[in-house]
Amino acid sequence: MLLSIIIFAVTYLLIITEKVDKSISALLGAGAVIMLHAAPMEELLGKVDLNVLSLLVGMMITVDILSTTGVFEWIAIVIARKAKGNGLVILIEFLLITALLSAFLDNVTTVILIAPITILITQILEIPTVPILILEAIFSNIGGTATLVGDPPNIIIGSQTPLGFNDFLMHLGPAVLLVTVILTVMTFFVFRKHVKASPETIKRIMSAKPELAIIAPDRMKRALGVLALILLGFFCSRLINVEPGIIALCGGLLMVVVCGMDMHKVLLQVEWTTILFFVGLFVLIGGMEANGVFEALGQHIVKATQGNLLLTTMAILWCSALFSAVVDNIPLVIAMIPLIKSIIPVFAAQKGIVGSEELIHVQVQQPLFWALALGACLGGNGSLIGASANVVIAQIARRNKYSLTFWGFTRYGIPMMLISLIICSAYMFLRYFMTGTEF
Repeated sequence: MLLSIIIFAVTYLLIITEKVDKSISALLGAGAVIMLHAAPMEELLGKVDLNVLSLLVGMMITVDILSTTGVFEWIAIVIARKAKGNGLVILIEFLLITALLSAFLDNVTTVILIAPITILITQILEIPTVPILILEAIFSNIGGTATLVGDPPNIIIGSQTPLGFNDFLMHLGPAVLLVTVILTVMTFFVFRKHVKASPETIKRIMSAKPELAIIAPDRMKRALGVLALILLGFFCSRLINVEPGIIALCGGLLMVVVCGMDMHKVLLQVEWTTILFFVGLFVLIGGMEANGVFEALGQHIVKATQGNLLLTTMAILWCSALFSAVVDNIPLVIAMIPLIKSIIPVFAAQKGIVGSEELIHVQVQQPLFWALALGACLGGNGSLIGASANVVIAQIARRNKYSLTFWGFTRYGIPMMLISLIICSAYMFLRYFMTGTEF
């Protein structure tokens, strides 16, 4: 356990100092875990999430083919004209659209689709690009928290508990809505002076002709048809029992065939450094999971709260968030679910509701699992590597020659994460404990 923690800490230090490329740092760390036998190699390789990697490759292929048609330029010009060149209106619209899409698609897909349009609009309006990209990653993580299908931790919780889609929407939806509204208002006041376009830029936009941006209309129609099938597959993925990664990868390959693209050229456009970074990160975190780091963390949380349900709920919310800001939230959630299940009967006995499944579900099970979901999902905003969407949007920025650094992201992410957690703490207390006797 100690060895896996030390290797991760050294690797993390290399990543945040940015002295070495983060993909190289992650792969070196993964190599150290394997060579020093911190865990069996077969078990570590099993921790690599092929669904996430397939999703990334498939959507990168899809977006690259779409980018050759001019459709993103067309969308950017149309949006800019509709908003009359008002950068603040466009910023707020994009953040809300990102949050909404992330609730029903996964947040990685959302940012891969939204980021190219954002970059083009900021270039057209001549307003800062990187802060807006960071905010979109943050809002994608917030929006994904609202539903069962929006973020991987929620999918895992839903698969191992009786909690269904409507339960997530009814219980997490209000909290996410509160967080979204408050952070949107804050963004409005903070950025209102930083996203103003010049009169000359606005004049140029209003005289632009969006139709001229389309350079391959036939290919665009075919590509959009395949994209519609991919998005439909995402919405129906739980019904047809097919992972989103397989849908994205097969959809991307289908688009290559339908649009008559050169496969070798398309593959050159995939951000392989991002893929390798995730492979290294999965192995690193898998080493800690295999050695019981996350389970030990959960046990310490329960021990520290001394059997108080309110304190335990808040500790799970905050600790899962802070830990998710440092490592991937998927193994954390996988390790925490059995722990939470084991302590539910203890709290049920304390409350004198043993034998009443409905009361146990409402008064004990739900608060604990909602705290885990909110903490694990929103905690991803705490750092650049806290969520997959953050890493992906940083690579998209770098590909377009924008520098989105670890500390540049953290500067925005940590304050928004902390504000989100404060809001969720108040929400959890008022909704589940205000009339109770836990405190």
